[in-house]
Amino acid sequence: MSATVTTTVQKSCIWLLDETLSTVILTPENILEEHQLIEQTAREFVNNEVIDSNEQLETKDWELAKRLLRRCGELGLLGTDVPEKYGGNQLDKLSSAIIASQIGYSGSFSATFGAQTGLTILPLALFGTEKQKAKYLPKLVSGEWVGAYCLSEAESGSDALNAKTKAIRNEDGDFILNGEKMWITNGGFADLYIVFAKVDGKHFTAFIVERSFIGVSSGKEEEKMGLLGSSTTPVILQDVKVPADNLLGEVGKGHKVAFNVLNYGRFKLGASTVGGSREAIIEAVNYATQRYQFGKPIASFGAIQHKLGEMTIRAYAIESMVYRTAGLLDATLKEHENDEKILLTSLEEYAIEASILKVAGSEALQFILDENIQIHGGNGYVKDYPAERHYRDSRVNKIFEGTNEINRLLITGMLVKRVLEKDFPVEATKNLEREQVNFSSLLTRGEELLESQQDTVKMFKKVSLLLISLAMQTYKKNLTDQQEVLSFIADVLIDTFACESMMLRALQAAKTNMPNAELQTETVKVFINDSVSRIDFASRSALAAMTETNTLPIYLSMLRHLLTINPVNTVAIRRQLANATVERGAYIF
Repeated sequence: MSATVTTTVQKSCIWLLDETLSTVILTPENILEEHQLIEQTAREFVNNEVIDSNEQLETKDWELAKRLLRRCGELGLLGTDVPEKYGGNQLDKLSSAIIASQIGYSGSFSATFGAQTGLTILPLALFGTEKQKAKYLPKLVSGEWVGAYCLSEAESGSDALNAKTKAIRNEDGDFILNGEKMWITNGGFADLYIVFAKVDGKHFTAFIVERSFIGVSSGKEEEKMGLLGSSTTPVILQDVKVPADNLLGEVGKGHKVAFNVLNYGRFKLGASTVGGSREAIIEAVNYATQRYQFGKPIASFGAIQHKLGEMTIRAYAIESMVYRTAGLLDATLKEHENDEKILLTSLEEYAIEASILKVAGSEALQFILDENIQIHGGNGYVKDYPAERHYRDSRVNKIFEGTNEINRLLITGMLVKRVLEKDFPVEATKNLEREQVNFSSLLTRGEELLESQQDTVKMFKKVSLLLISLAMQTYKKNLTDQQEVLSFIADVLIDTFACESMMLRALQAAKTNMPNAELQTETVKVFINDSVSRIDFASRSALAAMTETNTLPIYLSMLRHLLTINPVNTVAIRRQLANATVERGAYIF
């Protein structure tokens, strides 16, 4: 099953160099009817069976959580990444993203679901032996068993490879595990754990551990800020004997399991924020049209219209990036469909884009939910309205799957690594300073649709490459220590990918005469307009850190030439988007 466009296979970040055609990217507007049915199934499950269960889940009713997981199994929502012979339905990655999007606004259950599908089923599907897959996957895909992922420890959160949990190999080949894992989702009632430990205290390795193994226990439920209806506990391992057959992957290769699972988790977390954003817009517009002040609905006031318009713009940006990345993943999988390891290869290939989605999605959703509370006013701060719970539940997204700080470092760091390994055309980052004199020629303004915005995105790409090149030249081997600079560059890359993804989607909508094509075009204009100031700030901050006082003015002059645009009337456009949202009573795209 694939979408109605043929997405071109591109290597990661090649969008920084090549001009992508709008006709070859995946967007929400060109998906198949089968995908729409999958979306409907997941949405109906959440609306009819999960939303009204949230209060009961927050009483720690884990039997209810398990029943909901089993219901997901019946509906085929747990096995999208699993072959049919193990009970799955092995759908494309777009289907996985669509399901994640719908489950994403279910509240606490989204964490339970994510731990089951992305953190337990996936590592088994990717790295398990035939015997392991046959034994465990059918139980997990059906929801008969619940899974959990045990990576973090009290002293090793982001520094996962510094785990203290140890595995000692017996003479018979079995392993004895000792240690304590922290913040484990589904920890209190899981039947199966993917556990990471160091064999002989040195070799980071993954294991499959059943709750029934002697010495496995769960600690006290954590008192959390949000996701109160999901189980989060320590998992304690005391002289746990793990059969040799339950080694997952190879000894010393646990990082391959951990990091690739996290890559996919980041992609799906980004997808999950799409659903949360859409639902928040529905809540906000419904409240804004029903709440009267000074004799008028607050939706008629400019300040509220600004918020509704911006919420729509941010949601459109995340949605555009998620679908584009899903298309890249699926195009690669389709081109190499006979390669059993291609999913693993694809997750490694698009790790940068996955981190971009994770950071951008979690921060956009947090912004949208914060504005939702603000639109609700005092009512948004009390538990009588769902806005309060949504805001608390979403906060952990900036911590899940690697903190946003770590992911920003990864975005730039992985790109630099590709340059050094010649997996990204190194010549593209050389001598960019000499090219600056010609960059202004790209700023021609024509009458074609979004032509000036297309020119601006080209400038964003040049700025990105300039910053990467200068950082590599300035810091060389010490670049990894410059976390602030790496983070500033990551912010430029995130905005660049967002702007181009939105622009290509809007151009495609116009070429195919979509009914909302004009609104898409206007949305893109605002986002690119506002990205200029964000990219300018991040670039100036990075340049000031990297350059000497006497050369900084030269680089700042280059930046002015690159980022000079004619501003658009964002006030009018946001009002237009807000009015369309009010008329529809929901997200308009």
